[in-house]
Order: sequence, then structure tokens, then C-alpha cells
Amino acid sequence: MSVEQPLWRALTGYRVLTAAYAIGLYAVAYHEHAHPLAGAAYMAVLAVWTLATVGKVSSPRRCTRPFLIADLGVALTGILITPLVESHQRIVDGGPTLPSIWTAGSVLAFAIKGGWRWAAAASCLVGGANIVERGSPARDTLHNVLLVAIASIAIGYVVEVARASERTLARALQIEAATRERERLARDIHDNVLQVLAMVQRRGAEIGGEAEALGRMAGEQEAALRTLVIDGAAALPSPRGGNDAGAEGDAGQDADAPRDLRALLTPYGSARVTVSAPGTPVVVPGRAARELAAAVGAALENVHRHAGEDAHAWILVEDEPDAVLVSVRDDGPGIPEGRLSAAEAEGRLGVAQSIRGRLRDLGGTAELVSVPGQGTEVELRLAK
Repeated sequence: MSVEQPLWRALTGYRVLTAAYAIGLYAVAYHEHAHPLAGAAYMAVLAVWTLATVGKVSSPRRCTRPFLIADLGVALTGILITPLVESHQRIVDGGPTLPSIWTAGSVLAFAIKGGWRWAAAASCLVGGANIVERGSPARDTLHNVLLVAIASIAIGYVVEVARASERTLARALQIEAATRERERLARDIHDNVLQVLAMVQRRGAEIGGEAEALGRMAGEQEAALRTLVIDGAAALPSPRGGNDAGAEGDAGQDADAPRDLRALLTPYGSARVTVSAPGTPVVVPGRAARELAAAVGAALENVHRHAGEDAHAWILVEDEPDAVLVSVRDDGPGIPEGRLSAAEAEGRLGVAQSIRGRLRDLGGTAELVSVPGQGTEVELRLAK
């Protein structure tokens, strides 16, 4: 919602109320006017114009420049014909103009629509008309003109700042959305393409011969792809327009239907991976369940890659009243101090994106505790 929209609604109410005030003020002193019928005719025009143009000041799209000029013309006309309706003595005594404070609504419309510059121009015209109506720049006239000018210019400036803030916020939200999408795609790349290239590189070095050359090429491509991912320079397509495996099933009607987290984690169990879960279903929204399972898979991949094929891992699922906890612990050698920071700088996103990034997008947390020689534990926490 636009921050200036409430100003348009307030202006609409102001115009209606001040038109009623001006008409009531004129009616109370009807017999004191020199030419009351002429003034009554203007008041009728003012009432019809105000009611007919309520929709015009309801939004910036409808409040066009021709309307603003015509609206200001109605106000200036009322000011300038006041000497024809009022007696000279009432004018000298500081009596109000025919449109009275309704005129300020016309100036405020310029301020909200065009900013402080438009407000300043409209204020000058209104001020000049008031001086002409009074016949001289009296103190009370200058006071009223200056008050309207300062108020309208201030409001116009505030509107300009609000619009600039809106544009900045919209741009920041676009950048945040693009960053999150890039991180999500980076996780998918890490979980699939980069791991396959790394495996080809390792197996090629083990087999030797032509396979070694193929493995070396795979390693070069892996390094290049990691650079693109970490720099955010890759022109990656939107998952809505591609065949993204990570979005598989999202288009379905039940993509976010509640899932039993145990059913997604049980397949990870093996001779070297123990899965422990409650005896009752651990119900989690579909997307969150899939992302939690993917984060567990990334943690197990790190165990396999860094702790060795002989390492044992334990997955523990805890269903607490306010959160779901999933921990992945291994009996490997642990992670040397500073290794995670170095890996992230090299573009290895296993922990930074595939684990922590996933939980961050879900509004959860991922904590990693590692003691050299005593293994590593990753704790994933998702509030219900």
C-alpha cells in the first residue's frame, strides 16, 4: 500500500468538510453581504464541484494536472469575486473570502500530486489573489498566505521523501528476493551438479588414464561453477520457467500439505546411519519438511566426504511443543578451526547454503558444533 494513499483520503474529507464550512459560514451572514445572490450562486457551484470531484482526489492516478488547474481556478475565482459580493467594510475588517479555507485543499492537492515545487507555485497564485482581493498586503492576509504556503510546501516535501523511500524499499525487496532465489538455486546446484563433478574428479584420479583427464576437466568445471555461484554472476533462470528439480511438486495443489518428517528421513538410514525418531508422526508443512530433509542430506554428504566412508552418523528427530529439532552427529575427526570460513570463501556452500541457508529461509536456525577428534554435530531447529 502506498504511504501517500492516506493523504488522498484525508484530502477528500478535508475538501468536503471545508466546503460545508464555507457554505455554512456564508449562510449565517447571508443578509450582511452586499450582493448575496451572487455569492449564493458561487456557493452552489462550489458545492456541486466539490461533490462531483470527490473521486478525482481519491488517488494520484485520477487527480490529473488538468483537474488540478481547474480546481485551483475555482478557488481563485472565489477569492477574486469576493469584493463583488462583500461590502468594502467587511473586506477591510478581515472577513473571509467566499471559498474560505476550502482554498487550502486545492493547494494541498498540488502538494500531494507534484511535491513541494507544485505546492510553492500554487501557494504563490493563491497569495497573489488574496492580496488583490484585499487591495493591499495586510498583516493578517500575509499571515494566512504564509501559513498555507509553509504547510503545503512541507507536505509536498514529505510526499517526495515518502515516494523516494517507497522506491528504495521496493528495490531492496527485489534485491532480497533475487538473493534468496539465487541462494536457493545455489543450494540445488551444490546438492546435484557440483557433487557429481566432484565425484567424477575423484574417480577419474583413482582410475587414471583417460579417466584422469576427464576428472581433471570435471574439476576445472566445478571450480568455475563455484565461482559463478559465489559471485552471483550466473544468469540463472527462474524456477517457474524452468524444470527445477527443487521445485518439483510445488505446482501441485497439495505441495505444502503437512508431511510426516519421519517418512522423509527414514530412507537415509543404513548400516552406518542410524535414524531415531518419535513413535508418533512429526507433522511439518510440506515445503518445510522437504527442506529439512534436504539439509539433513547435505549434512550426511559432508560426513561421507570429510569423515570418511567408515564414519558412523546418527540422526535424531525431536518433536517439542514449540519446535522440531533434527540433529545429525558423526564420529569423524571433526572440523579444524577456520575450515568453514575458508570453504565458504572457496565457494563450497555445503554448510553456508545447503544447511544454514535452507533453515534461514524457513525462519529456523542451524547450529554446528565440532570438536577436533570428537566428531561434528549439526542441530536444525524449526519453530512450529
